[in-house]
Amino acid sequence: MTNRTIKAWYLVHKWTSLICTLFMLLLCLTGLPLIFHDEIDQFTEDSSLPPVPPGTGLRTLDEAVAAARAAYPGERGLFLSFDEDRPVVNVTTGPTAGASRKEMHISAIDLRTTRIVGELNDESGFMHVMLRLHVDLFAGLPGELFLGFMGFLLFVSTVSGVVVYAPFMRKLRFGTVRTTRSARLKWLDLHNLLGIVTLMWVAVVGLTGVINTLSVPLVAYWRSDQLAAMVAPYKDKPVPERFVSLDAAVRTAMEAAPGTRPQFVAFPGVRFSSNHHYAVWLKGATPATNRILTPALVDAETGALTAMRSMPWYMLALRLSQPLHFGDYGGLPLKILWAALDVAAIAILGSGLYLWVVRRRTSVEARLREVGGDRVPAPGAAE
Repeated sequence: MTNRTIKAWYLVHKWTSLICTLFMLLLCLTGLPLIFHDEIDQFTEDSSLPPVPPGTGLRTLDEAVAAARAAYPGERGLFLSFDEDRPVVNVTTGPTAGASRKEMHISAIDLRTTRIVGELNDESGFMHVMLRLHVDLFAGLPGELFLGFMGFLLFVSTVSGVVVYAPFMRKLRFGTVRTTRSARLKWLDLHNLLGIVTLMWVAVVGLTGVINTLSVPLVAYWRSDQLAAMVAPYKDKPVPERFVSLDAAVRTAMEAAPGTRPQFVAFPGVRFSSNHHYAVWLKGATPATNRILTPALVDAETGALTAMRSMPWYMLALRLSQPLHFGDYGGLPLKILWAALDVAAIAILGSGLYLWVVRRRTSVEARLREVGGDRVPAPGAAE
């Protein structure tokens, strides 16, 4: 590359890094406990269920919803999700189908007894604060999109860093840290070494983070496109006065897609369904398919399956990016690896910030010559 090209890439790397570094440090620090959110929840919360007589069977989903509604009179069912490891369903109720999050109540119901074994309404704990800071800075959709832009700048910074320093680093053996030179150059070598070692991880986590910040507009587009087409025949029909059994609706959906399991159910009228349907969201039963969801719409008046459609590519990208971002698809060993790489990313960001703070008032060419020796020509030399 010419001197002018290297200088341009250097400036891209410098300014994209400076703009996003503080926010990326925040995301790395808040992401560290979020990697272990399941383990932290198990340690801080008692998830055991009260004992029941041997041979006790499971009650129906309709009875579980009735128990949740009895706890909050005047509310209706909105969503129902299934616990992965326990015979528990989480029932969300609210005063109306369009209730806000603050108006909703989430009750964990033991399917063996239909007793409430937990309330999931607290939004004040440490993990909740970490999640909100990591997701949207407590600023809603604008905060999500802002952090998504910061993630994009991180990706640009990573690519430009490779472009700038890769040709220079060919002069050195891999892993060399020039400790006999200036402290700044030593930290620069450490910065570059950690950057190249974690290159793919930073790129993948950064891009999946950007995709996750687009969840609201992607879901809104899916509703206006795919869901609207699925419920189009019901557009002018009145809302049913009585609904069929929720258990029957779930069985109908599962029979239409053998080998799947229900992940959650959206009741008629909420945003993941329509005014006329139960939307039963099915997932695969294997590790390779349990992140892929297929919505099945069941007529809430007749109980008949009316539509089932695979998710489009952009929703698949969103679903697959979520576990990849937090490393929660490979058990505890992968989470530990993700945490170690997260700490390395913190060191990269911190060292980059240090290099900028202690920068010397020298030209870009002089700094690049310090890194690459005689590879960069002096100002005015032929390019």
